[in-house]
Amino acid sequence: MLLANAGLAFEAMPADIDERGVQDDSGLTHPREIALLLAREKAKAVSRKNNGRYVVGADQTLALGERLFSKPAGRAHAMAQLRDLAGRSHELYSGVAVARDGKILFEDVSVARMTMRSLDDGAIAAYLDEAGDAVTSSVGAYQLEGLGIHLFERIEGDHFTVLGLPLLPLLAFLRRERLVEI
Repeated sequence: MLLANAGLAFEAMPADIDERGVQDDSGLTHPREIALLLAREKAKAVSRKNNGRYVVGADQTLALGERLFSKPAGRAHAMAQLRDLAGRSHELYSGVAVARDGKILFEDVSVARMTMRSLDDGAIAAYLDEAGDAVTSSVGAYQLEGLGIHLFERIEGDHFTVLGLPLLPLLAFLRRERLVEI
C-alpha cells in the first residue's frame, strides 16, 4: 500500500525465508539489528531469483525494554501482549534493504516510540472483539492504521516507520539511483 500510494510500480513477491531460524542463527538480540537482518535476508532471497531487478525487503520488530515481541498466536496471546504494553512506551524498529542480484545496495532502520494508554481487561477485550483476527497479523496485536490507533496516547517518530517501512529513506535512495524521477 505504501509503495503504491507513493506512485511506485512494483511486484510483490514472498521471500520464503524462515524468519525465526535466521534470527536464531544470527545470535543477534537488539531489535534494530534483527529488523535490519530480516529486511536484508528477504531482499537478498528474492533478488537471487530475479536477476537484474531491484528488490526491496522490509521487516519490523517491537521491543518493550529488552523484551522482543512477535505476532500473537491467538486471542489469549494478544490479550497478554496488550496487558504488557498498556500504560507503557515501546519501540518499533522498521528495517528496509534494497538488493540486486543478491547484493545489498541500501539499508536503513528507523525507530518510532509508541506510548499505549492505560487499559483494563475490559477495554482490551472490547478492542479484541472489534478488531477480530487481524490482531494476529501484527506484532504487538495492533494495527495503528486501523482500530489500533485507539490504544495509544502518544506516538513519536515517522508515520511510515510505524506502518513498517522507512519510506522516506527508501525514496531518497531510489532518487539517488535515478530509479524514480520525482
